[in-house]
Amino acid sequence: MYGRWLARPLRTALAKPYVHVLFGARQTGKSTLLRELVPEADLWIDLSHPGERSRYLARPERLIEQCEALPTATPRRRGHIVVIDEAQAVPALFDAVQYLYDRDRARWRFVLSGSSARKLRLTGANLLPGRSLLHRLYPLVTAERPARVQAGTSAGKILPLGGEIDPPPFPPASLLERLVWGDLPGIALAPTADREEVLRSYAYVYLEEELRREGLIKDWAPFARFLRLAALESGKMINYAKLAKDAGTSAPTVKSHYQLLEDMFIGVRLEAFTGSARKQVLETPRFLFFDLGVRHAAADLSVTPDTVLANPGPVFEQWVGIELWKRLQYRGRGRLTYLRTKGGLEVDFVVDLGDRLIPVEAKWTDNPSRDDARHLVAFLSERPRRSDSGFVVCRCPRAQQIAPNVTAIPWWAM
Repeated sequence: MYGRWLARPLRTALAKPYVHVLFGARQTGKSTLLRELVPEADLWIDLSHPGERSRYLARPERLIEQCEALPTATPRRRGHIVVIDEAQAVPALFDAVQYLYDRDRARWRFVLSGSSARKLRLTGANLLPGRSLLHRLYPLVTAERPARVQAGTSAGKILPLGGEIDPPPFPPASLLERLVWGDLPGIALAPTADREEVLRSYAYVYLEEELRREGLIKDWAPFARFLRLAALESGKMINYAKLAKDAGTSAPTVKSHYQLLEDMFIGVRLEAFTGSARKQVLETPRFLFFDLGVRHAAADLSVTPDTVLANPGPVFEQWVGIELWKRLQYRGRGRLTYLRTKGGLEVDFVVDLGDRLIPVEAKWTDNPSRDDARHLVAFLSERPRRSDSGFVVCRCPRAQQIAPNVTAIPWWAM
């Protein structure tokens, strides 16, 4: 078991008398983490297994029967732990869990995991309001996967996660490795020669299997075209009309497809920053794939260093955005936006913590200059009460101040 940041807070949370639901995309390590945290589970139901899934689809009440067959809790016997993996595959089980939980909170402790919220929402599944705590797991953050090369010191992180990660961390990785193959745990541990094949399998086999099995896509060909185009356009402002034309479908369908990617936790929509004093702010959202390796494979690009190095700037910018977004989700506070105006002011990312705004630029340079900070300086000057510092994330070896209240920091120190 390698260290995950969520391990400690989730272990603490699991001791609380609620139903715990862990969401995250496939292959982010949900099952591995739960087996580490609750090895003593009395009943483990894996609905990714076709046989298990069929049995519970046919008779959801089987869960009630199995749980009631477990011994009654006593002062000397703790409540029985029941884990249901990929619970969204049988939405009716949420009703069974509520029935059991309401009958006796001490006798059973339920932990559910899921890789898609789409079917749960469409079927009106019972997400146990007032009875559940939701948790989310993402691909690796830099705190879980240290830099292969790390020199100098930083002047402070943009969004420190806080707390510590139980050792050991995942094997160190260079920036190029992250930009090429992404940060899924399984890919981080796979031999380099196997990574492209595994990622292509994830992008095609898993997505097609998941979508077909859940009946979420009726016509696969247009969606496959959309998926490739959306991956190619990842990081950019969404042009619904153009994507619809190129994919051979309608703009409303493209919007629903983007929502589907979000529901499956494989993408995130970044809204435009709306607190600008400037007029004519562009309000079209941007979309980021949750992992660069999956993005390259879904775009049908060669998953090799040559692909990234042909135009590294936009890929690096996406990685910075994904890293900031994952940290915000783990912190449970704040939102990530971006700023573009028709007048030419551009800020790659704005971290909105409510009482504080942190503008961030991503630059593929190892020698940052004041020119790299000019948009941040303009942003800071317009809102001095809420924004007192900005950051340029780049490949410089150590932190350095490049403009008033603007610090350039190494990517590994962000």
